[in-house]
Amino acid sequence: MNIISTPVMPHAPRPIIVIGAGGIVNDAHLPAYKLAGFPVMGIYDIDHAKAQRTAQQFGIPKVFDSISELSAHLPSDALIDLAVPGAAITGVLAQLPNHTAVLMQKPMGNDYNEAKAILDTCRQKQLLAAVNFQLRYAPFINAARSILQQGLIGDLVDIEINVNVYMPWHLWPFVFGLPRVEIVYHSIHYIDLVRSFFGNPAGVYAKTVKHPIMEELASVRSDIIMDYGDRLRASIHTAHCHRFGLRHQQSYIWLEGTRGAIKITMGVLKDYPRGVPDEFEYISYVNSPDAEWQRLELAGSWFPHAFIGSMAQLQRAAEGSIAAPDNSVEDSIHTMACVEAAYRSSEKGGEKI
Repeated sequence: MNIISTPVMPHAPRPIIVIGAGGIVNDAHLPAYKLAGFPVMGIYDIDHAKAQRTAQQFGIPKVFDSISELSAHLPSDALIDLAVPGAAITGVLAQLPNHTAVLMQKPMGNDYNEAKAILDTCRQKQLLAAVNFQLRYAPFINAARSILQQGLIGDLVDIEINVNVYMPWHLWPFVFGLPRVEIVYHSIHYIDLVRSFFGNPAGVYAKTVKHPIMEELASVRSDIIMDYGDRLRASIHTAHCHRFGLRHQQSYIWLEGTRGAIKITMGVLKDYPRGVPDEFEYISYVNSPDAEWQRLELAGSWFPHAFIGSMAQLQRAAEGSIAAPDNSVEDSIHTMACVEAAYRSSEKGGEKI
């Protein structure tokens, strides 16, 4: 048995130019590219001083003064890593040359209308475009897929995601005042992950709510059920207000098959941003009805290692190793449609009694 937790890499990585020098770029994108050996040749941010600090920290040779300058000097083989707020994505894409390869940070806009505008722009400009829904490429997810592909837990019939932690939302000031927060900026990862295993659901049931200690945020707790008929179950429970210590915090992905199961503890979300170690456990009755749970030690975690797989998809598509990135805008629009359905379901409310 050979369980693989690393992504398939491009044959010859192409140079990357980063637009945006915020926390996610410094904490995840650039550390991931350094680990992967992806060359970063330039960076731009509306805050020039911030871009210069990031360039100095990561040894990036060129800091651009504007997107127009960047576009005018964009090498034909370069890829764009676009990490700006969702509402700004369409405007930046419009300034890039046609046929550019772009990986944009999630979400794909703040709502479905913005997502459709992004998709239309990508189609009109014939961009090779992907969205950084990176959880689907985390080492523990790669390992889970490897186990599934080998038939070690039979057919996957149940996905449950449970996150009950304390999230320091003040680290992302831009979310304060937004009409939508929890689903579009957090649970969206889990919706996309479920889709990557089960495909598109027939529908979505959801409720997303506020919390008294975080009244300034639109919502910080959500329950989401993705409808896959009467044979598959997919449920997502998230709550970000657990202030009662680590003992009873939850942060796991449960994958249950007909002949075994996998439990993944996502340590990064506990005591965030410090985090605790991930845990990966599985049980398989395929070869033994008396099997017991086994623990698998994996190298890497969600941050920053999953960001390698997300960029690797775009790199491989750009070099022609695959026809399109797995996380293309054509696929990601369906994740955004599920997010929109979740908000509509929450607003509609439950069946009246």
